[in-house]
Amino acid sequence: MTTVKFLAIVLIAAGVLALVYGGFTYTKESHEAKLGPIQLAVNEKERVNVPVWAGVGAIVIGSGLLLIGGRKR
Repeated sequence: MTTVKFLAIVLIAAGVLALVYGGFTYTKESHEAKLGPIQLAVNEKERVNVPVWAGVGAIVIGSGLLLIGGRKR
């Protein structure tokens, strides 16, 4: 499999996932305190929303690369 086809498949998969889930979350550790043997940490969940146009754009670009990459020269 060529690099272009692999990139196209990754873009299509990322676009579909962006449309299905609408974003992703991650945990950010913001504060930490150590008081002798006691350790306290504050973890905050952050959410990143992926716009619909970005998901559709990734699918369109991935499909275009797949069609162009499939042609023989």
